[in-house]
Amino acid sequence: MSYFTWKEEGLTNDCETLDSMAARFEESARLMRKMSAEGFKVEKKNKRQIITHIDSQIFNDWGFISEEPPYQQLTLVLE
Repeated sequence: MSYFTWKEEGLTNDCETLDSMAARFEESARLMRKMSAEGFKVEKKNKRQIITHIDSQIFNDWGFISEEPPYQQLTLVLE
């Protein structure tokens, strides 16, 4: 299963107004809802939040880089 760690450290650090902060949260919420609709999930592993998807192709299509160990990223190709 493909995944990456979700770590929010300053989503609004560069915002100078409450309106810009709200816009940033709204933009993030739209993206998270779209990801949810595409089948992404949030899981807790070792006290970390990770975002997963069971289909590695969809995960890759979104441009994410999997943090799986290399031996778990290999795909068996049957001929």
